[in-house]
Amino acid sequence: MLWASGLGLGFLRPAPGTWGSAGAVVVWWLFLSDFNPLVQLLICAAYFISGWVCSTLVTRNFGVDDASEIVADEVAGMWLALTFLPPLWWLVLLAFALFRLLDILKPGPIGWLDREVKGGLGVMLDDLLAGAVVGIVLYVAVLSLQTMGLVPALL
Repeated sequence: MLWASGLGLGFLRPAPGTWGSAGAVVVWWLFLSDFNPLVQLLICAAYFISGWVCSTLVTRNFGVDDASEIVADEVAGMWLALTFLPPLWWLVLLAFALFRLLDILKPGPIGWLDREVKGGLGVMLDDLLAGAVVGIVLYVAVLSLQTMGLVPALL
């Protein structure tokens, strides 16, 4: 439960998913942002797999599809969203806000994964997709702004 809850962040109220996402941002900023994107992807993949296993155990033991205390999905999704972005405070805050928006609204395939895939994998997958969408959108946006000469080379 400790790992699935993001070392206890999932027990904070209100909005445990927001606390888990915020904790993920802090860990990324302090420890992961200096690694190259491949290393970050490997760390994210390892956390995703371990979160999947732990979430499966928690959902089985408590007989629920998804417990609000499980925030490993937010951690993995947030880390994926940040993987290819430079550590600029405004860009990280934008990634955080967009990730939370997609995680709450669950549009399109994100919502489909949330509804249709059950167990620990279902807990993790929708947030991983939300993180991928945020990461891709912001990466393309930054590249586009650079191409137009509106921001200096960041990537």
